[in-house]
This record gives sequence, structure tokens and C-alpha cells, in this order.
Amino acid sequence: MKKVAFYTLGCKLNYSETSTISRMFEEKGYKKVDFTQTPDIFIINTCSVTENADKKCHKIVKEARAISPEAYVAIIGCYAQLKPKEISEIPGVDAVLGAAEKFRLVELLDGFVRKPQTEVFASDIQEANKFNTSFSINDRTRTFLKVQDGCNYSCSFCTIPLARGESRSDSIENILVTARQIASTEVREIVLTGVNTGDFGVQNGKRVEHFIDLIRALDQIEGVDRFRISSIEPNLLTDEIVDFVSISNKFVPHFHIPLQSGSNKILKLMRRRYLRELYKERVEKIKSLMPHCCIGVDVIVGFPGETNDDFLETYNFLNELDISYLHVFTYSERENTLAATLSGSVPGSQRADRSKMLHILSDKKRRKFYEDNIGREFNVLFENDIENGMMHGFTENYVRVSAKYDPVLINEIKKVKLTAINNKGLVEVEDVETQVLTH
Repeated sequence: MKKVAFYTLGCKLNYSETSTISRMFEEKGYKKVDFTQTPDIFIINTCSVTENADKKCHKIVKEARAISPEAYVAIIGCYAQLKPKEISEIPGVDAVLGAAEKFRLVELLDGFVRKPQTEVFASDIQEANKFNTSFSINDRTRTFLKVQDGCNYSCSFCTIPLARGESRSDSIENILVTARQIASTEVREIVLTGVNTGDFGVQNGKRVEHFIDLIRALDQIEGVDRFRISSIEPNLLTDEIVDFVSISNKFVPHFHIPLQSGSNKILKLMRRRYLRELYKERVEKIKSLMPHCCIGVDVIVGFPGETNDDFLETYNFLNELDISYLHVFTYSERENTLAATLSGSVPGSQRADRSKMLHILSDKKRRKFYEDNIGREFNVLFENDIENGMMHGFTENYVRVSAKYDPVLINEIKKVKLTAINNKGLVEVEDVETQVLTH
């Protein structure tokens, strides 16, 4: 029985796909092991959102070779689609598979026998037109379920359409089947994920369904306590979706909404499909219906042409918005993007300074959000995350809590009262009821 190990870089979508591919191996009789357990095969699922992700790929290949010098090393994922030739020249790589081939790697690399030359299976991105159902099951508390793939947007900084192809989705009918399959396990929460999740409903190049109809259908699934939307573009986050989540039985009050910049000038250079006024309107709409809703924000610093005034406009816009945390990305030049050709490159030191300012702002926003929830009661899903006798979990509105370890509570939902923020920035709780909430 050959041993296979997996390493995933990048987004939750990649994790869901790695998990699905690992199950394909297990069904064929391979044994899944940890990266350090001298595997016979390494599968490295790559990202290419930033230059740093590319560098990590090189480092992981080197580590794999050190752990198991004779093992077979295959590279899949976004970086593999964008730079197959470049990856094939990394010492120690045996195979590179693009977006259209990665779900066929067990058959394409039959036997995983090392060849004198690196094998490359990477067709043109137009060939990546099939939707492959994927979900993660490594964590029994929650699963990441892919409902959409690819993107038809043309943001000037982004390589994802080149790496994943055009927007395409699973059908609501298929997703409900998969959700019921997940519900038959011990998973309590499903996180819906995709490249452009709100664009759900495109099949064979035509829109046949809508995201609002998907979440309405999933809300009726028995056996799953919570659904969470991983990320959704502000222009696709309609009033209808916000209204539904506010009254839903299972969709939790938590939105992650990419902003990227608080400057309309920069948003236009980025080719985003909204202006800051619409973003502000979306946040206000959410908070009017769900005052304690958690709102996360993606933002990019150091985009070409971003002056100090443009950055301060973004900073002040975010500072005044009723949001809960930030995911801060430092702009990284990517080949074959419009942004890479723009003038006004921002020096690296300024990018770093701006990133630091927004990380500090994020910490302040998160603490303020936590403080606003102190004294309120929420349901916490406790995880198998134990540290120094304490266990952790998340409320429905994404407050991370800390409680004294109790093995009975792992993967259970319990109603608690939020009492205080500890010195690690987590929220302490006290019991409201003695019984946990079971399925």
C-alpha cells in the first residue's frame, strides 16, 4: 500500500479540493499519511494569488525531497496552471497538472513511477470547463463545500480567471445531495465556498440558477446546524440575500465582503464592479437588520497609483465603517495582469507600512466587535482545539471564545453568555444552560 501525503497552499477552496482528491486516492487503495511520515507520493496543491505563494511551492518541494528522496512529487493548483513549464524545472518535481487535469491525476499518473523527465499535463484554461464537486472532511466540526468555480470578472490585479477558467457551478440538486451526505457525518457547520460564490448558478456558460435559491434550499436541510457564506462580492450581495440571512434558521450572521480599496479612484483602476458608496450601503443594510452581525473585509495595499492620500482615504473609510475585522493583502505584481503594466508602483517599504497600519486597525475593530457582544448570549460550536486546558469555539457571529476543557463539548453546540475578553484577545464565557444542543 503506497503512502500519499498532501500539502495545500492558499484558499479554503483549495482545501476542499485537496480533501476530495485525497479521498480519490484512498478509494484506490492508497494510504493517506502526514507530510513527515516518509510518503511514497507527495501532492502539493498550489496557489498563485501572491508571489509569496510561488516561493512557498519551491520550499515545500525541497522539504518533500529531504523527507523522502525517492518519493513521487506532483504539483497541482493555480500556480501549476499558470506556470507549468517553470514548475517542471524545479528540481525534484515529477509531474505538473493543470486545472482541467488535477481531478484525473490518479489515472493520468498511473502507478506514480518516476520518469527521467518531468511530465506536464496542462491544457489551455478553456478546457477547464467542468465543475468538480469538492468538500473537506478533515475537520469534523465544519466542512468547506465548493458550490462555484472560476470567474468571469476581469479585476486588473487578479490571475484567478487565468488559473481557474470561466465561472461555473454545481446544480442546486447536486449540492443538496452532497449536503445531505455531509449531514450524515458528525459535521455541524457547512461553509459555502467558491472563487466568486455570489455568481453561483452558471452552467455550461448560461445562468440557470441563483445564489438566493441555493441558500433557501440549503436552509431546509436536516442534520446540519449552521451554514456560513465564506465570501461574497458586494455587488452580488443583494438585499434579498441579506433579508433572507436575517431571518434564516441556519445561515449565520456573518459576511465576508471583499472591498480591496476605499478609494473610488483605485477601485476603478482595479476594475472592481462597484464604488465605495455601494459598499457602505451594503454594510449599513446588514447592520440595520443584524446589529451583531460579523463583517469581514478584504483590502489590498500598495496597488499601482495608490498615493498616501488614496491610502488614507481607504484607512478612514474602513475606520468609520461598522465592520469586525480585516484581511490585509500587500499588492504583488502578477504576470499577464493589467495592473502589472500600470505606472505609479508603490515602494515596498510603503506597502509594508500601510499593511502594518491596517493590521493594527483590524485588531482594534475585532476587539471593539467583541466588546460590543459582551453580556449577550450566543450558541458556540466547540472545536477539538485544546490549549493549556482550555478549549475554543465560535459563536454564530464568529466571536472566538475560550472555555475550560470539557471532552463532552467537542463538536457540540452550547448556549453561553459572553463575559470578558482575556489577555489573548479571546472571549470568556459562562454557561447559560447545562444541556448541549444536539442534532
